[in-house]
Amino acid sequence: MAENQDYDLIVIGGGPAGYAGAIRAGQLGKKVACVEMENAGGTCLNWGCIPTKALLKSAELYVKMQKAADFGFSVGDLSFDFPKVMDRSRGVAGQMAKGVEFLFKKNKVDYVRGKGKVSGPGVVTVTDADGQESVLEAKNILIATGCKMRRIPGLDFDGERVMTSREALASKKLPKSIVIVGAGAIGVEFAYFYNAFGTEVTLVEMLPNVLPVEDEEISKTLERSFVKQGVKVHTDTKCENFQVMENSVKLDLVKGDNKTEIEAEVVLSAIGVVANIEGALAPNVNVALDRNYVKVDDNYETNVKGVYAAGDIIGPPWLAHIATFEAVNAVNGMFGHEEPRRVKNFPGCTYCQPQVASTGLTERAAKEKKLDYQVGKFPFTASGKAVAGASSEGFVKVITDKKTGEIYGAHIIGAEATELIAEYGLAIEMEATVEDVHKTIHAHPTLSEALMEAAAASMGEAIHI
Repeated sequence: MAENQDYDLIVIGGGPAGYAGAIRAGQLGKKVACVEMENAGGTCLNWGCIPTKALLKSAELYVKMQKAADFGFSVGDLSFDFPKVMDRSRGVAGQMAKGVEFLFKKNKVDYVRGKGKVSGPGVVTVTDADGQESVLEAKNILIATGCKMRRIPGLDFDGERVMTSREALASKKLPKSIVIVGAGAIGVEFAYFYNAFGTEVTLVEMLPNVLPVEDEEISKTLERSFVKQGVKVHTDTKCENFQVMENSVKLDLVKGDNKTEIEAEVVLSAIGVVANIEGALAPNVNVALDRNYVKVDDNYETNVKGVYAAGDIIGPPWLAHIATFEAVNAVNGMFGHEEPRRVKNFPGCTYCQPQVASTGLTERAAKEKKLDYQVGKFPFTASGKAVAGASSEGFVKVITDKKTGEIYGAHIIGAEATELIAEYGLAIEMEATVEDVHKTIHAHPTLSEALMEAAAASMGEAIHI
């Protein structure tokens, strides 16, 4: 890469925000470079969203195969090769990373390997793996360096006894026992995965419910399901006094005045993420920060003219699809293609079994806002497709305005919830009412009928319950 090459846009970070922003600028005919220190696709594609879904699919398949007799099959002794399970996950991530590199070429985006730093307005310094520096210049810079896993203070992460999700994705050894600290989406997904393959799993959450951001009824339903599956769930509980030993880790579970010491082969920290801002800004570049996240205006521009930011680096919610949305809107705005939009309504998804997905307000949020709302619910036990597929656990819940039918929120726990939630996301975006969903003909038999039935239930017109 020639030094001082002039670009319309330099993107720092090649994750869902970075590569999407770079590709969008390429589509607009702009000269673009995307600087990424690891593989294209960032954390999500290489060490997060994609490889974990490959693992979860293996776990789901293994659990289903154990119940093959219910479907009329005899499979004999069922076993698994854990290293191969992990290898498949890495293979999927590698394949998708190559796909991003292909899209860079297709859209004439220069893919620059190295660590990027904004060293001045319109100037990015890139340090490659050998420590060699090069300087790139651009009219616009987009910071999309994302977040990294938060680590438990005072606890060394060695990748063997104490891990984050990244170390877990690289390990080919199935632990006999594990304590997962944090029951957000990452913690819950790994709890399901390890439990499915026979690990003794203890899931600990300091807040009152697993998946604390979800509707309380959904969270409690998932907790009951996990306990039934064999996961030991501790909510309203803190982890203290970690002792890392040669073959295990000891710690105290503290709930109120009660303290219990437990021991496990591995501890996995899933307590959230922190901004990955270190090294991205030179000392003389005074980009305003808010709790270490980059502060931006409605156009995704920072206080430094020509320097923009999008994705996890500008703060929660830390979701790949939001990062992509923000970056594309930032690019559209900076090049005058269209007025940029900020995130309002979005889906949240957790890919354990049963799956959890939601959009809009929870029932608690509706109460706190003192909205005059009503709830429609439909259980998958009343869905012919769900029963036929032996996946009747869970329900659809929709929260709407009593008078107007405006959809405030939708929450699903059950089979393919993460696929089904898109319909309610579109309905909210298009300002459709719950009656519009109810009156739309849904094919029979499908899981999507449950969305229609929940809408009908809110109006007292559900047929199958």
